[in-house]
Amino acid sequence: MTPEREGKIKLALLLTSVGATLAVLAVGTEFWVELNTYQDNGSAVCDAAHLGLWKMCTKRLWQADVPAGRDTCGPAELPGEANCTYFKFFTTGENAHIFQRTTKKEVNQAAAVIAVLGLAVMALGCLCIIMVLSKGAEFLLRVGAVCFGLSGLLVLVSLEVFRHSVRALMQRVSPEPPVAPALTYEYSWSLGCGVGAGLILMLGGGCFLLLALPPGPWSPLCPKWGQRAP
Repeated sequence: MTPEREGKIKLALLLTSVGATLAVLAVGTEFWVELNTYQDNGSAVCDAAHLGLWKMCTKRLWQADVPAGRDTCGPAELPGEANCTYFKFFTTGENAHIFQRTTKKEVNQAAAVIAVLGLAVMALGCLCIIMVLSKGAEFLLRVGAVCFGLSGLLVLVSLEVFRHSVRALMQRVSPEPPVAPALTYEYSWSLGCGVGAGLILMLGGGCFLLLALPPGPWSPLCPKWGQRAP
């Protein structure tokens, strides 16, 4: 392997490492979506929640801390009394209840499984590229390219499945008292990290694939720099 080719592979690996970091940050945090109730003029506090693939947190915020001109409670990053619990989808199989609304556990489970599968394939891609650089096993370059591209695609699919789970949550209102409060939702920075991770990983996989392809059939016809054509 020439130093120039090795440098290109390291540069592509640096790009994919950024995507890998964003992917781990997205999957491991619980700021995928924020659920906000409307402010009540008769109360000094309001309720908000934020959740991810594994955990949800409900927060009671002071209305005085809410930015002026905002009708709903939030954002969830404001200081307040928080109560965080992990979902029980994979343990007892129970649905979670948020503001008198019920999750659809099958969709949430699918989003989490796809995200973890994406991380596993991404780790396999990293291992392949490390073997290319350390052992010179260039045949693994294509395998690494496919792994990174597939992992990026899986992360994006996980995001889309999660969006469907949020819509299902908003529609599954409990008929039992107390009355479910009116809610709005907005996607937060964890989901943004996931979008960036998916796109960067797919771009990195494309870079590795270009590096793994053999030279084009036209390359022998092109004279090199400093070499006069016959």
